[in-house]
Amino acid sequence: MDSKENNYVLYDGDCGFCNRSVAFILKHESSSAIHFAPIQSTYTKELFKKNNWEEPNLSTFYFIQDGKKLERSAAAFEVLKYLKSPVRWLRIFRFIPRKITDWIYDQVAKRRQRISKGFCVMPTPDQRTRFVLV
Repeated sequence: MDSKENNYVLYDGDCGFCNRSVAFILKHESSSAIHFAPIQSTYTKELFKKNNWEEPNLSTFYFIQDGKKLERSAAAFEVLKYLKSPVRWLRIFRFIPRKITDWIYDQVAKRRQRISKGFCVMPTPDQRTRFVLV
């Protein structure tokens, strides 16, 4: 799959909070425009290597849009564009300085393992085609 043709959410596949985030996106998406890959996947490692990006961090939420890497709060705000209203209205907070929204993101990321444990996203058969698991 060519990353320049698709939008990818890269998430920690072993994290319950991250899996819940993916399930939330699937539940509230307005279209099937987003694909998903665990950060631990070969796909993600090859994507980062091919683009000469620093090694991916498991506590970082990434969104690859048209070959461009967004991370942390910037990635989250961009993903909101693909969700239905009223959830997408949360994008209004993107006008808060990135330093502040990334600090909030970092506080949640530090505690993500404690916030939600033991959840595995269960996509429908149609949704499963958008997951890269290798």
